[in-house]
Amino acid sequence: MQFPVEISIGHLKILLHTIVEPLAFFIGFRYFLDLRKKQGDVIESENRIWILLGAIFGALFGSRILGGLENPLQLASSDNVLFYFYQNKTVLGGFLGGLAGVELIKKIIKEKNSSGDLFTYPMLLALIIGRIGCFSMGVYEETYGAPTSFPWGMHLGDNELRHPVCLYEIIYLLLIWLLLVKLEQRYSLQSGARFKLFMIAYCLFRFFLDFIKPHYSFKIGLSSIQLAALAGLIYYYRYIFHPVLLIRKNEKPLAETKAGIV
Repeated sequence: MQFPVEISIGHLKILLHTIVEPLAFFIGFRYFLDLRKKQGDVIESENRIWILLGAIFGALFGSRILGGLENPLQLASSDNVLFYFYQNKTVLGGFLGGLAGVELIKKIIKEKNSSGDLFTYPMLLALIIGRIGCFSMGVYEETYGAPTSFPWGMHLGDNELRHPVCLYEIIYLLLIWLLLVKLEQRYSLQSGARFKLFMIAYCLFRFFLDFIKPHYSFKIGLSSIQLAALAGLIYYYRYIFHPVLLIRKNEKPLAETKAGIV
């Protein structure tokens, strides 16, 4: 495979990533609308629109801010700081920024219901599709792995065998999806538990993934992405140490209800 991957249309060559990235957003949003129609929504339409706006703008700013802070040396030497932040973005910053935006909007409109569950599977789908586009860029976008001697190391556009971290992430996201489905088949989860479990799992993954990615590290040996991932885990700490809080009270697992304790 030659990186970056391009699609030829006559004499025109288009990067696969430029097609896949907007496609991921479109498909993810259509999936969200479909789930909302099928499953219903405890949140009124007007409030849901405000929540969507909070998620969109929060993700926009969060992804750019954290992306711009990934390499303080490059940030300090940039000619135009605002343009530097605009050019750089990261998914984890988008998720955490979107979370902050939603929580802020919910406080303003006084919405008490959890809003994240309907977003979870569409976010997973959009991210999986998006990571295919990132993988297609190889070393020409900062989503590639460090050099490795492992047998599955790949040439991503230079002379090094590297960790295909985008493929690792796609596999991990599929496993999260499968795990969530299995948990919801077995347990009656609290409203919002699906989204919380996704965020905990993704923050854990991004924390450890950066150890096999080229990145700027602070004196404590961690990158800005890892520090942000830790912040996300601290935000959800009580559900990590007490996962029973995610299960509805006074309700048994579905497997117990149907066939006794297994």
